[in-house]
Amino acid sequence: MADVEPGLLLQLIAQGAQMLLVLVAAPAVVGITRIVKARLLRRQGPPLLQPYRDLARLLRKEAVVAQNASWLFRTAPYLMFSLTWVAAALVPTFASGLMFNWAADVVALVALIGAARMWQALAAMDIGTSFGGLGASREMMIATLGEPAMLLVMLTMAIVAGTTRLPGVADFFISQPLSVRVSMALAMIALVIVALAENARIPVDNPATHLELTMVHEAMVLEYSGRHLAMVEAASHLKLALYLSLIVCLFAPFGMAPASAGPVQWIVGAGIYLAKLAVGAVVLGFWEVSIAKMRVFRVGEFLGGAFVFAFLAILLAFLSGEILR
Repeated sequence: MADVEPGLLLQLIAQGAQMLLVLVAAPAVVGITRIVKARLLRRQGPPLLQPYRDLARLLRKEAVVAQNASWLFRTAPYLMFSLTWVAAALVPTFASGLMFNWAADVVALVALIGAARMWQALAAMDIGTSFGGLGASREMMIATLGEPAMLLVMLTMAIVAGTTRLPGVADFFISQPLSVRVSMALAMIALVIVALAENARIPVDNPATHLELTMVHEAMVLEYSGRHLAMVEAASHLKLALYLSLIVCLFAPFGMAPASAGPVQWIVGAGIYLAKLAVGAVVLGFWEVSIAKMRVFRVGEFLGGAFVFAFLAILLAFLSGEILR
C-alpha cells in the first residue's frame, strides 16, 4: 500500500499539471498569433502577455446583465469554460496515458465541444437581440458542416490505430516508423479546415473585426461584459489551444512521454509540447496574413471541402486496411 500511494499521488500531480498547462498556455497561443500578424504587417503589435492582462482586467470588472436575461445567460459562460477546459485537458499533451486519459475518447471529445457550442448559441439567443440570433444561426451552420468532417477524421485515426482513444492513437503513431500516408494527409487537411472554422479564424471569420454583416463569434458575445466576458474569452483561447493540441497529438506526437516515464521526461515533454504549440501559433499568424476572408455564403463550400477530404481519408484508410489483411 505504501508503494501504491506515492505512485497514485504522482499521477494526480501529472494530471493536474496537464490541466494547468493547457489553461496557462492557451492565452499565449493567441498572443503569439497576434504578434506574428502584427510584425508581418510592419506594426509593433500587442505584447505577448496582453491576453492575460485582458482576462485579468475583465475579471475585475462588474458584469452588466440585461433585465430580461435568464439564468441561462448568466450560467452559460461558466459552462462553456468548464466544458472546453475539460475537452482540452483530455487531449494528451506532454505525456500519454495519464490518469484521466481513459476518458479521452474521440466521440466524447466531439460531444464536449458540441455541448459548449450549444450553451453559447442558447445564451446568444436568450436576450433576444438580432446580432445574437444572427451569430447563433451562423455558428450552428458551421457546426452542422464541421462536426461530420471532424468525426470522419477521428474515425480515420481509429481505423488506422485500432482504437478511438487519443492516447492509444498517439502511442500507435509514436511506435510506427516515419512514413507518408495519403489518408493521414487528407485527414490533416480536413482537420485544419475544421479547426479554422470552429475557432472563427480567417478565412471563415476575422477575430480582429466587429463587422455586423460578417462576424460569427463576436455577434454571440456582444451582450457579455466583466467576468462573464472573461469566461467566454478564456473558453475561446482554450478552444484554439485544444485544436492545436489535437493536431499535434494526432499528426506530430513525437516527444510525448509515457505516463510511467517520471517527472524528468514529463518536463522535457512539456517543453516540446509548448514548442509545438508556439510553431502552430506562428503558422496560424502567417496563414491569416496571407489569405483574405471569404464571404459568409462561401463557408459552406469551404467546409464541404473538409468533408470531402475526410471522406476520402476514411475510405483510403479502410481500403488499405482491407488490402493489408
